[in-house]
Amino acid sequence: MRIALTTQGANLDAQVDSRFGRAPKFLILDTETMHFDVVENNQSLDLPQGAGIQSAQNVLPHKPDVVLTGNCGPKAFRVLQAAGIKVVVGVTGKIVDAVKDYMDGKYLAATESNVEGHWV
Repeated sequence: MRIALTTQGANLDAQVDSRFGRAPKFLILDTETMHFDVVENNQSLDLPQGAGIQSAQNVLPHKPDVVLTGNCGPKAFRVLQAAGIKVVVGVTGKIVDAVKDYMDGKYLAATESNVEGHWV
């Protein structure tokens, strides 16, 4: 399974970032091998709007099965869901612990976003 996690760090001991659209990085982890890649998300950090959609587009090429994050807005949630990617919100703590907790069934996929979007 491939899991994408929002983070500010670049290793398994880094904390899960609470923001999907404005997370500085995504850590893409293969749970079978525990090999991971870090994907920078710099292009979304300063956007006045659309950061969630841009971040989702940044994640899609890495083909995760699921995204673990603290919060996800409605536009990003729809993009990920349309691509068949499960979204888990409310995730906190170290990446290594979050992955274990997800694999142990302590986190479930969300059915909708958990924060309001920014509408202009």
